[in-house]
Parts: sequence; C-alpha cells; structure tokens
Amino acid sequence: MKTIKLLSVIAVMLFTFSSCTNTTYIEDDFYDDTITLDELTRSYELWYIDVNQSDANGEIPFMQIAFTISFRNGVLYANNNLSGIGANGNGNGYGIDVGYYDAYGTTLQLDHDIDGVWNFTVEQLAANKLRLYNYATNTSFILYGYQRATFDYDMLFYDNIHYFLQEYEAWEKIYTSQAGAVNDFDQENYLAFLPDGNGDTFLSSVDAPGTSINQLYWDYEGIYEVLDMSGSYQYKALTLDYDYLGNEYFELSVINDETIELYHPYSGTIYRFRGRGYIQYLKENKNGKGLEESRGKLRIKRNNEKFDASKFKKLDT
Repeated sequence: MKTIKLLSVIAVMLFTFSSCTNTTYIEDDFYDDTITLDELTRSYELWYIDVNQSDANGEIPFMQIAFTISFRNGVLYANNNLSGIGANGNGNGYGIDVGYYDAYGTTLQLDHDIDGVWNFTVEQLAANKLRLYNYATNTSFILYGYQRATFDYDMLFYDNIHYFLQEYEAWEKIYTSQAGAVNDFDQENYLAFLPDGNGDTFLSSVDAPGTSINQLYWDYEGIYEVLDMSGSYQYKALTLDYDYLGNEYFELSVINDETIELYHPYSGTIYRFRGRGYIQYLKENKNGKGLEESRGKLRIKRNNEKFDASKFKKLDT
C-alpha cells in the first residue's frame, strides 16, 4: 500500500455519504497525484481520533485529549471537551483553536500551543480513514473523517460520558425527590470524578450545599464505572464503589451540559447534581496571557468498548 493513497474530493464525498443507512469502510487502491495531503486533510471537516484503534500511550497528550481535530486554512482545531461539544469555542462545531499545521508530501506537521511541534507520516487506509505515525515516539493514531452536518455529536457525547463527568471540579446535589426510601446516599452532597491511571476515581462529600469547592472535605474515595444500558444509548449505568462500604448503583442521564440525574433503583430516589468549576482543556489564562491546560484527562483504550465507525454519522429522518 502506498504511504498516501489520495482520492479526489468528489469521489470521497460520493463514496462515503451516498447511503443514509450505513457506512462501509474499505481500502481503495486508487491513486491520484493531483490532490495534495493538505487537500485531503481539509476534505473532511472533522477527524475523529479513535483511541481504541490507535497505538499510543500518552506520549503525545494533545492527541489523546482531543475527541476530534480539524484542519482549517493552517489553523488546527480540536474538540477537547464534551460539555458544549458542537457549539463550544469559536469553531462552530470544530472546537477551539489549539495551534497550527502544515502539510507537505506525506508529512503532516502539527504545532500545538502547549505540546509544541510534532511530525507525522500520513497513510490513507480508506476513503475517510487515516493513520498518523510519529517516528520519534513510535506511536500511531487512527482518524475517521466526517462532515459536521452528518456527524452525530450526541452519540459521541454519550459514548464518552465518563469523560464528561471529569469536566467539572465537583458535582453539587441540587435536588432529591420526595419519593424514595431513606438511604445512605441521601447524605452525599458532592461528587467528583477524576482520571486515575488505568481506572477512574470518584470522591464524595457530605459537606453542606453552597460550600466553596476548595473548602470541600472529601469523605470517601473509590472507583467508578459507567456502562451502557439496553434500550437507549442515552441512559447509562453508574457504579460507585465505596470499597468496604459497598457499591451504589444508579441510572445516569444528562439533563443539560452542566446537570446530571441519578436514579437510585434500590431506594427509588432521584437525585440531580450540577457541575461546578468547569474545566476547559486548553484555554486562555484569566489574565489573557499565555495558555494553560489540565493534564488530568487522557483518553485511553477500554477493553469493554467496541468502536463502530458508522455510529457517529447521523441518519436522515
């Protein structure tokens, strides 16, 4: 296979989006010298970074922080956050400006505002599937191309909802239903969800509502897990493992970009939590000088996740 198998933009569009019911990705050996790497990267508005197919262990953090990247006239955009995805930043679905890029021959050079300059050799695996390989770290990333109008931001959001929970410093309980039996979780007023190596850590606190985030005392620490529930991709099963105190199970749903609802089947109680202290990955400092980035979140491979390359493409209704 040639390092770059360049397809004409028209052929790419017709091949990928001719069907509204499914998308099949196959390798195409057609080679066209008339299209450049720069034109290829710009032929799709969004490139989804599939970490489960990529061969990387965090050596290039900005690639594992991002859900999508985009190449627009020399400017590199990324959707690093799920809260507000599709509308956040000034990218109109592209995300936020995170640096610059250049494309020449088969080399794609990404100049990230924090992580600096990285060179990738690009191999086209299918009409909208690329492999970016970095020799310095011996890592590679698999990217799938989409257009914004046909990209399902909601599906991306719910498929990665465990990262959404990490985008606030704390979640404050704002509502407890009258219905439901009294249980230990009634006392928990704050939750926090943190990345922690190969697992995900949660914290909980019984501090009074309205407590400043930096004054919270975290009473408990454990591991949390978010799994799919049958029936709808929008509903998830959340498990909070309190170690020796046992597990708490909830049905998790999202009210909006800063509010979640937890239904406790054991007691029949509904809780709502609102996010406090939004963490935007790669943002301007409050004083307007320079850039800063939270280094906590890195998207990692998950054994229980199976990526379906067609599921982020909206179906016509």
